[in-house]
Amino acid sequence: QVQLVESGGGQVQDGGIMTLSCVISGLPFEDSEVGWYRQAPGRQRESVASVMPGGTTNLAAAVKGRFAISRDNDKSTVYLRMGRLRPDDTAVYYCHLRPIGTDDHYWGQGTPVAVSS
Repeated sequence: QVQLVESGGGQVQDGGIMTLSCVISGLPFEDSEVGWYRQAPGRQRESVASVMPGGTTNLAAAVKGRFAISRDNDKSTVYLRMGRLRPDDTAVYYCHLRPIGTDDHYWGQGTPVAVSS
């Protein structure tokens, strides 16, 4: 059974820190690109960060220097550490997985993050 289960969302104040986790099962985690997307109200879903099987990371320009992504292959878990949060980071954050060499995309149910000023 395929599952991508996010946790760690909630409310935080401007400038705060929050870490999201996503535990993935039923998919080839070690051979997949994993990452996070977000969707703010009235906006399209956008990529936030991703990490390849070998550890190479990619972060959106808007979060570089503030967010960090990491993966734990033993736990089939991907993390998003978010620092210096701003109100415009408010969105629903979705865990994402794509097996390397495919165009198959898998999504979590989303976890909301609200940053108050």
